[in-house]
Amino acid sequence: MTFQKERSAGFLANHMARLFANGLQQRIRPLGLAPAQFMTLLALWDENGLTQRELVQRLNVEQATMANTLIRMERDGLIERRLHPEDGRSQSIHLTAKAVGLREPAMQAARSQNEVALTGFSEDERLVFLDLMRRAIASMQAG
Repeated sequence: MTFQKERSAGFLANHMARLFANGLQQRIRPLGLAPAQFMTLLALWDENGLTQRELVQRLNVEQATMANTLIRMERDGLIERRLHPEDGRSQSIHLTAKAVGLREPAMQAARSQNEVALTGFSEDERLVFLDLMRRAIASMQAG
């Protein structure tokens, strides 16, 4: 049996992810954001003051990748590092006013990209599609 990419969940998921990422990147670029910065901001908008280690765990990225992202974010005036109040050996990452102000336009960019991706889906189809994706993710995380 030959490989048929249009019947491969892995191929289709990867292709969809690349298209989505490229579309999102185009939408957040005018805000001065890169995809890794946006992903990090999402975590910090949910809970400001996380440590670098907590961000690595929550975002499932390599330590070195997160370190480089945070250096760029600090350079761009999006975050500041402070001594962690409970552990003086570590630092907590805090949003600047600039980063707080980017929340709504960045979230709108993400909503717009989601809307493009799901154009032509009924509301019921959207719910089923998202549920199926969550189930596939959970299956892969479990084993």
